Amino acid sequence: MKHIAILLSTLLLFSLLPAQEMTVQAPSSVYSGSNFTVRFVVSDQARNFNGPSFKGFSTLSGPNVSSSTSMSFINGQTSRSVQTTFTYMLRADAEGTFTVDAATCNANGKRISSRPFSIKVEKMSAQQQQQQQAAASQRQQVVESANHIDENTLFARASISNANPWQGEQVIITYKIYTQVQVSQFAIDKLPRNRGFWAEDLTDNQQQVKQYYETIGDRRYKVAEIRRGALFAQESGRLAIEPLDLNVLAMVQRQRQRTGSIWDLFDDPFFNPQQAVECPLSTNRIAVNVKPLPRAPEGFGGAVGRFDVRGGLNLDQVKANEAISYTVTVSGSGNLMLIEAPQPQFPSVFEVYDPQIDDNIRKSDAGISGSRTFEWVLIPRSQGDFTIPALRFVFFDPSTGQYVTREIEAQQVEVTKGDSRANATVKEDVSHLNSDINYIHPITRLQPVRTTESCGWLFWTLAALILAAEGAGAYFLQRRRQSEADVAGMKMKRAIRLAQKRLRRANSLLGTGSTEQFYEEIYKAIWGCLSDKYNIPLSQLSRETVSASLQQRQVGDQQLDAIMHVLQDVDMARFAPGDPSRQMQQTYDEALNMIANLV
Repeated sequence: MKHIAILLSTLLLFSLLPAQEMTVQAPSSVYSGSNFTVRFVVSDQARNFNGPSFKGFSTLSGPNVSSSTSMSFINGQTSRSVQTTFTYMLRADAEGTFTVDAATCNANGKRISSRPFSIKVEKMSAQQQQQQQAAASQRQQVVESANHIDENTLFARASISNANPWQGEQVIITYKIYTQVQVSQFAIDKLPRNRGFWAEDLTDNQQQVKQYYETIGDRRYKVAEIRRGALFAQESGRLAIEPLDLNVLAMVQRQRQRTGSIWDLFDDPFFNPQQAVECPLSTNRIAVNVKPLPRAPEGFGGAVGRFDVRGGLNLDQVKANEAISYTVTVSGSGNLMLIEAPQPQFPSVFEVYDPQIDDNIRKSDAGISGSRTFEWVLIPRSQGDFTIPALRFVFFDPSTGQYVTREIEAQQVEVTKGDSRANATVKEDVSHLNSDINYIHPITRLQPVRTTESCGWLFWTLAALILAAEGAGAYFLQRRRQSEADVAGMKMKRAIRLAQKRLRRANSLLGTGSTEQFYEEIYKAIWGCLSDKYNIPLSQLSRETVSASLQQRQVGDQQLDAIMHVLQDVDMARFAPGDPSRQMQQTYDEALNMIANLV
């Protein structure tokens, strides 16, 4: 009975919650002949909207549907809100007071409605009519003023640094506005779809637009560089750079209507205020003739530009079954982000893992530059002296039109006898867990059900409680289905909980000698937490994607470096455990601190 009382109290509290409503945003009074807006706002995802008839008004447009979604992260918890708005543009046709009926729609599985409201339509006074006519005349003057801005006064143009590049060569494209009138602002409507090119934006939105003067023919223009980008042709032949569309607000003098009186003397820019005029612009189309690369030598991986290469082993002596790394860093300017991983040759007794890629790419007015680093984790399984052959890196230099080869020298590595307690791990460890259906126990004795001719108060009380319990169960089931629909939110909520559970399991393995199982639990705890918390698929999870996600969330540099250091240490320890007693405890402490800092 105690649990039943709690259940009934909970149902009573839910029944007292305010019902979801649809709010109305509309003026209480308007003038006859004027246009106005009415909005119906629902604080949820709304469907099957049925608007009112708007008797006494003319519907110019509507319902125009718009929705907005906002998300907030507080103490690791995610909250999400959705708002749907239905907008009408109306015109008041006659004077009087008119009642607008309720609008209805479906939201959160319920049919909700707005409250009816009234709008009073009043007669416009003579002074207000004059003001309305003056505003219409002003708008007409703006249109006429815009006609005085021709294609020689205000235009946009695109230019490239090289119209005859090699395939893969970096080309800088610049978009400029040329004007002889004052421009207050601009907005890009549509970015060009440059087929056959890999494009990178070089515009720094934090800096002001670069401006200067330039003379074309006998005209002097003020020039504004509004956008700059780097293009890399992915195919040879004749390609086209499509125009960029934008809108510009130009400030023009509002023209005074001449009357032939003395007041025409004041038709001067000093007395006439400026008016903003919207002018659509479009840049020119550019034809590019891309030259194919010469026949590539062996070892060419698509690098086009000017590069240097360095790298090699981090150690020249290592114990068997312990991990070392081999890195190759390509630095310079060109198509860095398109360079494929080299293919170094390692001894057959080395277990080799797929390379991790670390990009340090900078963008400036001069183009793309920086470095790309490839790192392989190697685990020697036998002792002895081994040689890592020299690595040849080949790239194409557009300035000379020839292929250039850079080389990392061969290296010797001594592999000594490893710790006998270290367990060698393999790349994949798949186990199949099978379970069977439990035995079905037959029922040997059946009891007859007693019937009664009348139902007393106890029966009806139990029936009411059962119905109430079913209603509560249906309500909580619906809420659970809604929360389960938000997959990203659920994954983020359970990220820390699952990671802590795996860490407890790893803690229980300390000192048991189960080194392989311990590192598997640590590995799953860290990467599973990062995958769930930042909604990154496991197939795409790497140190680069984690670093990018943390930077987007404005994680401090110190915390970011600590996280990346823990990931590297855990990977190295997982592949080559070394001394279990000390290294396992250190790895556990680092993983525990990292996950605690992510909360």
